[in-house]
Amino acid sequence: MRQTVKNLQIYRIREVANAGMGRDDVLKFWFGESDEVTPELIREAAIDSLRSGETFYAHNHGLPELREAIGAYTASLHPKTTGPEWAQRVVVTSGGVSGLMLACQTLLDAGDEVVAVTPVWPNLVAQPVIMGATVRTVSLRPGADGLWQLELQALLDAVTPTTKLLVLNAPNNPTGWTLTADEQQAILAHCRRTGTWILADEVYERLYFDAPCAPSFLDIAEPDDRLVVTHSFSKSFLMTGWRLGWLVLPPALVESVGKLVEFNTSCAPVFVQRGALAALAHQADITPRLVAHLRECRDVLTQALRVLPGVECGVPRGGMYAFFRIQGHTDSLITAKRLVTEAGLGLAPGVAFADEADGWLRWCFATRDLARLRQGVDRLAHWLGI
Repeated sequence: MRQTVKNLQIYRIREVANAGMGRDDVLKFWFGESDEVTPELIREAAIDSLRSGETFYAHNHGLPELREAIGAYTASLHPKTTGPEWAQRVVVTSGGVSGLMLACQTLLDAGDEVVAVTPVWPNLVAQPVIMGATVRTVSLRPGADGLWQLELQALLDAVTPTTKLLVLNAPNNPTGWTLTADEQQAILAHCRRTGTWILADEVYERLYFDAPCAPSFLDIAEPDDRLVVTHSFSKSFLMTGWRLGWLVLPPALVESVGKLVEFNTSCAPVFVQRGALAALAHQADITPRLVAHLRECRDVLTQALRVLPGVECGVPRGGMYAFFRIQGHTDSLITAKRLVTEAGLGLAPGVAFADEADGWLRWCFATRDLARLRQGVDRLAHWLGI
């Protein structure tokens, strides 16, 4: 076994989930997905595909009609991406995480330097390490309002001509931090000067509460910029288990990424892609409703948490998570395990996302039932003796 793989850290959210294994009384908010099933029209499209016998291999890059639909969808959000050639820059992947790994496989050699902004979903830091790269991190910092913020100059100083890749996730899991358009302009200009690639994980761009879409590098980049943007059907279309995403690539990378798709998964299943086509065709009926409900979930949860003595919690601008800390509870893994066993409340420990996030907890508020959130806060308050 490669020592690099052997040294990979156990997924700490899973450690907490294992502590509650077999218990039906635990309110589970630890994983990053809604408890709402995929809309029926998407499921029916996949079923129809299977019934018609679409059980064979597809193009490495994805169904042409799906790539075109993704291109049209993206152009509706980011007008700079319009044009008949746009869909040719899209490669369909077997999940957003596969897209991220494909990007790392395409861009990184052993020994390359990567800079990542943390706290962040741990896969984004682990994948470059698996490729043999060296990862340096620039940490967001919590502000007085409980929201995490970027010190832009610290990031720019960290990215030098020796930096092969900059990894960014915004809107951010777990903090809800979001890059501004001005920050994106500054980062892109700096990376052009240093020759650094940007891997922008923008899977939460539609789960944004200030506008229909979060600021995107696609709003400002040129086709040949050293920019790879990854997306997923998981969050905005309630399709986590379907494992389907896409990459937006410079034209020069498309063929190479297609080769890597062949060596990783060959292709995404056709029936899953048919479901995605239905999702895009009806996105105006799916995503805005979802975001409106998530906004209500966010407000109910954060308002309830913020009145608890000793609890610090910001109101995130994007994503589906409340990120908070409790005074006097500095070991988030121990705290999360205790909450499961002693209060029946399942949360993710902040240390799963970065060492500097230890002492913080992530609560996924994507639930159909607002009463579950209120019940969870009641359990937390009772555990705290409030």
